[in-house]
Amino acid sequence: MKRASFDNPWLPILLLLPQLSIICLFFYWPAWQALRSSFFLEDPFGFGETFVGLQNYARLWTSSQYLKNAGFTVIFSLCVTFFSLAIALLLAVKADSVLRGAKTYRTLLMWVYAVAPPVAGFLALILFNQRWGPMVDFFAQFGWQMKVRLDYFDTAFAMVVASVWKQIPVNFIFFLSGLQSIPRAVREAALIDNRSGISRFWTVTFPLLAPTGFFLLIINITYALFDTFGLIDTILRNNPGDQPVTLVYQVYLDGFRGQDIGGSSAQSVVLMVLVLALTIMQFRLVERRIHYT
Repeated sequence: MKRASFDNPWLPILLLLPQLSIICLFFYWPAWQALRSSFFLEDPFGFGETFVGLQNYARLWTSSQYLKNAGFTVIFSLCVTFFSLAIALLLAVKADSVLRGAKTYRTLLMWVYAVAPPVAGFLALILFNQRWGPMVDFFAQFGWQMKVRLDYFDTAFAMVVASVWKQIPVNFIFFLSGLQSIPRAVREAALIDNRSGISRFWTVTFPLLAPTGFFLLIINITYALFDTFGLIDTILRNNPGDQPVTLVYQVYLDGFRGQDIGGSSAQSVVLMVLVLALTIMQFRLVERRIHYT
């Protein structure tokens, strides 16, 4: 196989320079600044700084509020990832089998993807409004008096529901594309060998969707950790009090509202390391069970 080459050795570097410049400007430089600031106690107005070493990190592990938010972040991320993937897969399987009105059905399911996270948070506030919210009225029939933004569990439930609803269309698009890429000959052979639809799905269809599922697993965990910021901020209305808060939102509260630059930088570094470790673990443990051919 002939290997592509450039006559001028500087041409590949020149072609990569715009992308490398963007990465350095918007990722490496901010990451370095956050790492550096985590070792200092900084004046919020930039008039001075004091080196404190690992004191900012030590404060995190002795803070009951931070540990509580870390636990909520884990539960929140697991719930959002699991339910958004499971519901999207179910809808994709049903949409793939629709014969009439298939385009309309798929379009209606994908419309939610155009909704921005703050808008999704605002819609959640409408649905879970204490006085006339339809979701509140629905659960009231079962004796559950929801008090979003007043009760810890109720607020967390609203966050999870809104986040899952917002992410389902993305997963749906990828799962549906994966289902439609399965050769018809494979489906017909599986139909002959196994008449049970559920058994056929788990033994034939689901393994063929494994590469798509692995990709979406990483995307959804990243979404739950970071991209739900706008949704959570809208639901809490910048007034969290004793309500559930994720680690990303805690960085914003401590850094921009509390003016604790060093502490929020330490939190961002810890979060970055955790996400990196989680990604490496996923590739080492999960990807080994994925077959791309």
